[in-house]
Amino acid sequence: MAEKRRVLNNAKWIIVCKIVQALLQFVIGMLCARYLGPSNYGLISYAESIVAFVLPLMQLGLPSTLVQEFTESPENEGKIMGTSLVMNLVSGLASIMLVGGFVALTNASDAEKIIVCLLFSVSLLFRAFELFQCWFQFKLLSKLPSIVMLISYVIVSAYRVFLLVTAKNIFWFAVVNSIDYGIIGFSLLYLFGKNSEHKLSFDIKYVKLLFSRSKFYIIAAMMVTIFQNTDHIMLTNMVGEGENGFYKAAVTCATIAQFVYVAIIDSMRPVILAHKKDNDESYEKNLSRLYCIIIYLALAQAVGFTLFSNLIINILYGESYLASVPVLQILVWYMVFACIGSVRNVWILAENKQSMLWKINLAGALLNILINSILIPFWGAAGAAFATLTTQIFTNLILGFIVKPLRANNKILIRGLNPKLLLDIFKK
Repeated sequence: MAEKRRVLNNAKWIIVCKIVQALLQFVIGMLCARYLGPSNYGLISYAESIVAFVLPLMQLGLPSTLVQEFTESPENEGKIMGTSLVMNLVSGLASIMLVGGFVALTNASDAEKIIVCLLFSVSLLFRAFELFQCWFQFKLLSKLPSIVMLISYVIVSAYRVFLLVTAKNIFWFAVVNSIDYGIIGFSLLYLFGKNSEHKLSFDIKYVKLLFSRSKFYIIAAMMVTIFQNTDHIMLTNMVGEGENGFYKAAVTCATIAQFVYVAIIDSMRPVILAHKKDNDESYEKNLSRLYCIIIYLALAQAVGFTLFSNLIINILYGESYLASVPVLQILVWYMVFACIGSVRNVWILAENKQSMLWKINLAGALLNILINSILIPFWGAAGAAFATLTTQIFTNLILGFIVKPLRANNKILIRGLNPKLLLDIFKK
């Protein structure tokens, strides 16, 4: 019971702070989208997608494995954390240069697009400090980073209001992410120093050790990025930035509650990994419970957003974005299967099956590109939404029945679909 209370309290702080952040995002995001219009809103989305493509290279797969590293060697957390941070700072600088080179090569005649993408890419350097969140998750101290992120978002929201009031151009909006991650990063660094008994240190020996486990997640994350962001880039290049703006509006609405699922999974991950390490019989039970909670929450959201999509888009973005309504009605269902994939990745980490990730996600990425190529010319943003939904169903559910090593996880998933399990969770 004490463990359950710690998990719930950890998740509670993440969710409460994220709810406030989501409300701010609703209001400020709506105003920014209306001010920028579908075309400029689509350009910001394009820059975000380009940066997202190199994010897996910058992160080196470390966010997916650090909790396990801390679980196995808590006495070396200072070396693990310090070495990981240096690795991400170096890869962050390299990634910024990669973005600059790619955008300059593919958009040589479009100076505005190049500048927007470069300004947006600066956030990659500050995102190295996100690794500290893994330590706070391990310690079940997510209250601290949650408050930090909320304060940061309040500051960034005030900055966005300033941009709107003073009618600034798109370049000012391109640096919003850098400000946000900069505030969060340095705050987490300070909080780690205050709360950890170990000082940060760099050990070259740990570079090889950390990379030996995390490397599988680089390609896997790149494949996920491809089928999460290819649609934005293909829409921009094939049917225009306006259509990408409609798609971006639908994506923002569909993922508005994503933080809830992330908070629950992040809070349960250390417990599940600890039970697996101790060969505790609660390991599979907790995984089934996690599947149960996540799936039924996502289904409830999908039904609600499908029924009220017209009202949601109209309130948030206005009549100029009504073309986003059918896109949202398709896209919101992908969250159900995306959440299944997030829980499956916890199982993959616990079972040391990381080498399978890149194969799974490669299949999804290729399928996504193929369907987008066929549907976008005919259906535009709605075609991209259908491609995303199909990819998630195939990658996170169907492959689990086809690929033999994944069938054990699908059995745990099926047990999690039992509604009686959901009732038992709420009774306890």
